[in-house]
Amino acid sequence: MKIGLAGFAGSGKSTVFHWLTGVKPDPGRAQQGQSGNAKIPDERLDWLSAKFKPKKTTPASIDLIDTPGLLIDERRDNPRRLAILRDTGGLVVVLQQELNLLQQIVAVFEKGQSAATFGLNEDEEKAIRSFQLLTLKPELALVNIGDAGIGRPLPAELLQLAPKALAAPAKLELELEELAPEDRQVFMSDLGLTASSRGQVLRDIYSAMNQIVFFTIGEDECRAWSLDRGQNAVEGAGKIHTDLADRFVRAEVVGYDDFYRVGSMKEAKTHGVYRLEGKTYVVQDGDIMHIL
Repeated sequence: MKIGLAGFAGSGKSTVFHWLTGVKPDPGRAQQGQSGNAKIPDERLDWLSAKFKPKKTTPASIDLIDTPGLLIDERRDNPRRLAILRDTGGLVVVLQQELNLLQQIVAVFEKGQSAATFGLNEDEEKAIRSFQLLTLKPELALVNIGDAGIGRPLPAELLQLAPKALAAPAKLELELEELAPEDRQVFMSDLGLTASSRGQVLRDIYSAMNQIVFFTIGEDECRAWSLDRGQNAVEGAGKIHTDLADRFVRAEVVGYDDFYRVGSMKEAKTHGVYRLEGKTYVVQDGDIMHIL
């Protein structure tokens, strides 16, 4: 799945891109957008891999597109910058300097007023119009915070506008990754951090895009497959191979939690948690499936 990162210039969007993908922003691609892949950490896949010791373990992943930063003072160029988002399946808006502006907009909407009646100054109005393709209600808002924002809740007004909003100290965590493990732990302790938030942010982005995973397991490979929430077993089979979808008969299914509890397919059958599902079965997050 392709997910666009959008935000105003100076919001730290490219820093977030670097932090999540490990790909350093290329200034030469600043106007065209840059792509990077991020693997989704999943403790369930880790456990399955440790159990089956396969030749290969493949996590789910997303492609993040670092789009050109939007300009407050040059509205005419922003549609071109936003056009890159047309081919993406989801959107993460990175916020920093425009956070106060969004809070003001929420207050206006709560009073039943329109943005046109709000007393915006010229730069603020240009900022609002620059987000014309983003609708002011993005799939996910990520607030790029500094040291001072760690541990502080996001403003309630922002959460009303974007209930799934996240906060992450992307720049700080990038800097911490460059330190020796011992020094990193000392700095994290001083800042009140117990672990990197990168994995959780990636999982939250993945979930906010209405993605789930199902697993296939075995000695050759343990793999997490991405699927849109609400899709059925045939569509899941098609993710593996189109032939499996075309020839689909049924699917052997065990939920991950049940499999973890009983420990094997044999025990899953013994305990009655092994199921045979047909074409219309809606795949659930964490299902372990074998397509027949």
